[in-house]
Amino acid sequence: MALRVLVVDDEALARQRLRDMLAQLTPEVEVGEAADARSAYARLLSEVWDVVLLDVQMPGMDGLALAQLVRQRNPAPAVVFVTAHAEHALHAFELDAVDYLTKPVRRQRLQQALDKAQRWRPASASVGGAERDAGAAQAPAGAAAAALIIHERGRTERVPLDDVIYLKAEWKYVTVRTAARSYIYDGSLHQFERSQPQRWLRIHRNALVARDRVRALERVHEMPQGADEAFDGWVVRLDGVAERLQVSRRQLPHVREALLGSRLPC
Repeated sequence: MALRVLVVDDEALARQRLRDMLAQLTPEVEVGEAADARSAYARLLSEVWDVVLLDVQMPGMDGLALAQLVRQRNPAPAVVFVTAHAEHALHAFELDAVDYLTKPVRRQRLQQALDKAQRWRPASASVGGAERDAGAAQAPAGAAAAALIIHERGRTERVPLDDVIYLKAEWKYVTVRTAARSYIYDGSLHQFERSQPQRWLRIHRNALVARDRVRALERVHEMPQGADEAFDGWVVRLDGVAERLQVSRRQLPHVREALLGSRLPC
């Protein structure tokens, strides 16, 4: 099935350059264009797109605001920012962007971004667009097979989701922790939480834990090694790992509710 890519940029030459590069990189690609964020959003509401190549600074609504709207779609297309302004990268990844390319874009970097985007395509990509519009969930690569495919240091490994104890956002990557070791995964917590809410419990802005691995919720007051101030807050203990993970004040009621439902100590 052809990859459907929407190019959003207020400069016609920039759109044409991306269109030409896409045609060179993959023959099975359908490319659409939008010259501003509002017209792009109209196309996203009425059509199914797999990837959005999105400029940041445009007249009217900017690309960051559009990305905020896009992430609320279900399923949502993968967003790849393409911009001359590197300073927006942090905000972009907070909006679950798959990648962030700076202009002028090199063909190799665009290919890498497309590879990342395709790993986050909806699990129902092989079915018709009408069915995808009906609400098929977007899932991390390998989720249909209950496993993650980890590419790390020239090695590809299949990690069963049942082995994953927690997921923690680290800059633009996710640390995948099992009892045996940690992996670096190229993705975002948002996709995991949205695709399998019954499996994951959010305990912090940057952390999800496997619900069936939570052993206890505890209040602690201690001076962490090397810290300047004492930590006074809540943590969870998890089966399979020694480390405790911090629970944010915002997520504490949800964690308590989940634990009371499973009759775990809190």
